[in-house]
Amino acid sequence: MIPYTYLLINFFTVIICFIASFDRRIRFNQYFGTFLLSSTIVAIPFIIWDIWFTKMGVWWFDVKYTLGFKVIGLPVEEWLFFYCIPFACVFTYYCVDKFYTMNWAHAFNNLIMFTWVIFLGVAGLLYYDRIYTLLTVIVTVFTLCYLHFIVKSEWIGQATFIYLILMPGFFAVNGILTGSVIPSPVVNYNPEDFIGVRMFTIPVEDSVYGYSQFLLNIYFFKILKKYINDEK
Repeated sequence: MIPYTYLLINFFTVIICFIASFDRRIRFNQYFGTFLLSSTIVAIPFIIWDIWFTKMGVWWFDVKYTLGFKVIGLPVEEWLFFYCIPFACVFTYYCVDKFYTMNWAHAFNNLIMFTWVIFLGVAGLLYYDRIYTLLTVIVTVFTLCYLHFIVKSEWIGQATFIYLILMPGFFAVNGILTGSVIPSPVVNYNPEDFIGVRMFTIPVEDSVYGYSQFLLNIYFFKILKKYINDEK
């Protein structure tokens, strides 16, 4: 079963959400095409980032936990990661947004923006020589500034609170990938390329990386849903 470890992580991340998508109260299955398109748009730059960092040795994968098939240097399971994790995240956001009113979260937009930018700015200045830390800071600050100042998204506060709701899942998935409950990590990190602060076994940069990816998936899903589905 060891070679199926990463594949099973992806499978169990997505399977419950996938089945629930067909519930007549939710009917997220009608947005499968929209999700695939929006997640692909987001996945492209993140996969390029992943390929680059893997080639540089910023991180690498223990092949004993994979099926052994690689595409452009990445295990096929890593490619699936960029669809399975966003699917669970976008599905959760969609359900919460559908069944609950979270307009109160809009009041936190400015506070969230200010806090993140200050915190990340300081981290970027202090650890500019750690490539994973620095690039994560740049991407996340750019994402927040674009959503807040340019497209003026009102849902940043709501998305942030939903991301916090998703954190137990984040710790479960990333914890396994980084070796929390298995003998050795699926994903290994070069200690010279990140600040070294871990949440259990998870580099703190992973949570920020995941946050920017989450926001971008929500943003593009909302745009494409509006033009592909809502106008029908």
